[in-house]
Amino acid sequence: MGDNKKLGLWSIILLGINGVIGTGIFLLPGKAMKLMGPGSIWVYFFDMALVMAMALCFAEVAGLFNKNGGPYIYAKEAFGEFVGFEVGIMKLVVGMIAWATFAVGFTTALSNIWPAASNPLIKNSIQIGIILVLSIINILGVDFAKNLNNIMTIAKLVPLVLFIAVGIFFIKGGNFVPMFPNQVTSSSFGATAILIFFAFTGFEAIAVAAEDMENPKKNLPIAIMITMFLVSIIYILIQAVSIGTLGAKLAASSTPVAQSAATFLGGFGGLLVTVGTLVSIGGINIAESFILPRSAVALAEDGLLPRIIAKKNKAGTPYIASIVTAVLTIPIVMTGSFTQLAAISAISRFTQYIPTCLAVIIFRKRGMKSTFKVPFGPVLPILSVGISFWLLTQATKVQITWGLGAMVIGIPLYFIMKSSDKKIDKSSNC
Repeated sequence: MGDNKKLGLWSIILLGINGVIGTGIFLLPGKAMKLMGPGSIWVYFFDMALVMAMALCFAEVAGLFNKNGGPYIYAKEAFGEFVGFEVGIMKLVVGMIAWATFAVGFTTALSNIWPAASNPLIKNSIQIGIILVLSIINILGVDFAKNLNNIMTIAKLVPLVLFIAVGIFFIKGGNFVPMFPNQVTSSSFGATAILIFFAFTGFEAIAVAAEDMENPKKNLPIAIMITMFLVSIIYILIQAVSIGTLGAKLAASSTPVAQSAATFLGGFGGLLVTVGTLVSIGGINIAESFILPRSAVALAEDGLLPRIIAKKNKAGTPYIASIVTAVLTIPIVMTGSFTQLAAISAISRFTQYIPTCLAVIIFRKRGMKSTFKVPFGPVLPILSVGISFWLLTQATKVQITWGLGAMVIGIPLYFIMKSSDKKIDKSSNC
């Protein structure tokens, strides 16, 4: 019998889909078309191959651990406590920025059908309300959050599946010419790849809440692979339908999926996708509110954040961590820009991807056996790391500075927490 208070395989998959499919897929098709034209669809395949290779690496290391923390735990076990802390603190900071970005994104989308939502007072009230309400829901227990997450994920997939299923019959082949633009350069391809890569980020968060899952060593690898395969297929089909129905108009669209839907489903289709956007952003807010506190718990349990943060209530949820992360996220919500925070989030994710891919090689050398093994030996982990570094070279200096800046802040924080933890240990031994 499974534990009803824990996440089963399909709940984990839905959590993963909810954590990946958010604002990006509704906004990026037009920007990708502007950069690469119809050839932008090849960039989706490129990012799909990279993310699937990374997901395979995550699947292998996830099969080795039952503990919360995800990339933090993998980096710590492979490279030591300091590297683990840097990865963990980046995960925590990026998580707060991401949650703030999603909350801002929700009010931005809402203002399209309710203009009053753009009023600063109403906008801030809604954004803060999202953070507080979801934190309370998570404090009430995993079962409550699990059911809400499942409902929201299924609800967000309905308009996307409808968009694809109907839209493929309205695709015009001429809109895909030229499929191989003559002016493509390494820099334009790289810029497009980074842009689209943002839409794929979030899969690594599935492993953060391992302790809240049934049999994580078995279920996590399966869930990661199914999640990223389904998400990748959905993304490629959405880009294909958007190009095929809008053609050159796609490059100038700020709401490409909604505009595309309106061409073959009329006003109803546009409204349906707009509502789907709100559901999607609301769903990813739920996923982030569940995962973020558990990132803090993983650090606190190892003494790298105050241990009280790991404290749980009778429902078994980390209520202190939920309160702390909500309080720290609210100021970011008040000041954050969606576009800027999204770019920073995409770059900073590599601080989790690169160490995890390298950890596969380290753990194998130690003879550690996982429930899943990446095929082709060390080829995919090495390729993933190499391509990741190449993508970082395509980022702007501003993106690199802000995306990786928290690592510098983490250095003194690490030594402060280690010193504090030693003092606690000495006093407890007296």
